[in-house]
Amino acid sequence: MASAQLLRIGELSKRSGVSPELLRAWERRYGLLRPERSPGGLRLYTPADLERVRVMQQHLAEGLAAAEAAALASSASKEDEPVLLPAAVRAELAQALESFDEPEAQAILDRALAVSTVDSFLAEIVLPYLEDLGDRWERGEISVGQEHFASAVLRGRLLGLARGWGRGVGPLAILACLPGEHHDLGLISLGLSLRARNWRIAYLGPDTPVETLSEAARDLRPAFVILSAISDDCIAPALPELRALARRFRVALGGAAAASPDLKGTRVLPLRGDPVSEADRLTALVRERDAR
Repeated sequence: MASAQLLRIGELSKRSGVSPELLRAWERRYGLLRPERSPGGLRLYTPADLERVRVMQQHLAEGLAAAEAAALASSASKEDEPVLLPAAVRAELAQALESFDEPEAQAILDRALAVSTVDSFLAEIVLPYLEDLGDRWERGEISVGQEHFASAVLRGRLLGLARGWGRGVGPLAILACLPGEHHDLGLISLGLSLRARNWRIAYLGPDTPVETLSEAARDLRPAFVILSAISDDCIAPALPELRALARRFRVALGGAAAASPDLKGTRVLPLRGDPVSEADRLTALVRERDAR
């Protein structure tokens, strides 16, 4: 394997969100990692090792014991396992959803989830499909009913994956849409990506009053309050309360409204990337704070 693809344990830890000590324990106890050796004897880890760690994290988040999670993660990496072909899966999913065939759509999602991590499922299947769905709706290529049906099926599936995402001992994030905002698929996706990095999630949902957010933040003391809005129109009415909230807690805003100039001077962190990359960014920011 090309050396550029090999990782030292510190880089593996950074990318996975798992401490080097725990990675070594998983390697020693369960054989989860299968490092190569450099000419100088250093352990070097492959992308397959990183994928097994992420799959194990997913199973641990679902409540499995460590030994069982490691066994499943190891078996999922065998060469004879099915390979995820994202473009083909998205095409099949589009056909099923836009034909209002919910059972077939669920079966397609089942197959994709069986051979992918949460991150790859979101980044390669769900988020690109949703972006394409929105573009085709704007062009008039699909109906309002088709768009609503597809969004509803995917929202239900993502919330099913989110079951139990409040358990654990990692950093806590409060997630909510600003008042007037009802589109929450991107926010749920971000929550799932954070959960894959051992965060705990308190989800308040669409159209949440900022006063309610403030009360929850006072009670829960989160590492971040993460908001979402597509339209800039949601920001101006909530701006005074947002400013006050951001003076007391770390606040981030995702969605198209994250580019709004109204956010300047508010201490609100704009999240302009995709949910998976922003989950990495938020995790790094919390680690930096904890290391001080």
